[in-house]
Amino acid sequence: MIAESHSLTGMVAPTHDVLASPNAVSGDPGYRKGLLGQLSQRQAQERHVPVMLDRCLELLEPAISRQDAVVIDGTLGMGGHTEAMLERFSNLTVIGIDRDAQAHAIAVERLARFGDRFVPVHTVYDHIEDAMSAAGVTSVDGVLLDLGVSSMQLDERSRGFAYSYDAPLDMRMNGDDELTARIVVNEYSENQLRRIIKNWGEEKFAARIAQHIVEQRKHTPFTTTGELVAAIQKAVPAAAQRKGGHPAKRTFQALRIEVNHELEALERAVPAALDALRLGGRFVAMSYHSLEDKIVKRALTEAATSKAPKAFPWSSTNISRR
Repeated sequence: MIAESHSLTGMVAPTHDVLASPNAVSGDPGYRKGLLGQLSQRQAQERHVPVMLDRCLELLEPAISRQDAVVIDGTLGMGGHTEAMLERFSNLTVIGIDRDAQAHAIAVERLARFGDRFVPVHTVYDHIEDAMSAAGVTSVDGVLLDLGVSSMQLDERSRGFAYSYDAPLDMRMNGDDELTARIVVNEYSENQLRRIIKNWGEEKFAARIAQHIVEQRKHTPFTTTGELVAAIQKAVPAAAQRKGGHPAKRTFQALRIEVNHELEALERAVPAALDALRLGGRFVAMSYHSLEDKIVKRALTEAATSKAPKAFPWSSTNISRR
């Protein structure tokens, strides 16, 4: 197994729905059309510029260029990485996973020309085993994860991911989930808010921000991102705001992670991805903050560490498939 975690700081194929939601994406073209709205295939391609595309393909190529190879794109989004893989490797099948119904529908439309070489599955990426079952395979040659929030989610103002727009406090990647940022901000205790903002956002002013949120909601509940940004700006000292970037960025990250249970899903997803790989398979993950990076690297280290006693004799027959 070859694995890399790269940290960055700064026919229409049938859709398999394993979220069991009545509003989830299905093979119904009418439903997909409703989600797509006015977003054409060309617009999707223009809006979705795959991150580190060449590097991802370079790392995956030795495994997915094999005859009848199968790769899992665990963060399908609008399908940019998957499209590039299907175009470059003519014998490849991609299982595309995404929890976001809107992005999933766009990808299904965009990648329809690849027929049954593209297998879309509407679920969270820690359900890799379910996705493989839906695709009729028991192992794969590669897994790609592009972690965090997508550009489309940030651009869709009504979804409340971005602190630069005034929008409803939502932040759900899957619109059928019950928990929203509005619930977290208005119903979590001050201690819970402080813990989330400190741990998930790595925000040193977490206590001040949590206190300001709780004080303000006593008078008027929060309903929009603009109201939350204003409260955070009051809580963060002016000197810190001048040199530390937007004062709300870490709190918004923390809320998004909490609403979507991102880190818990990632802790399950990486071991599942490694277990799914065939001999010679490759795993590539792109992480954008230290919390994701630590989880990925810890799982890789654990998978690469021998469990045998130090003095245990070995030969080539003792070597596992990893």
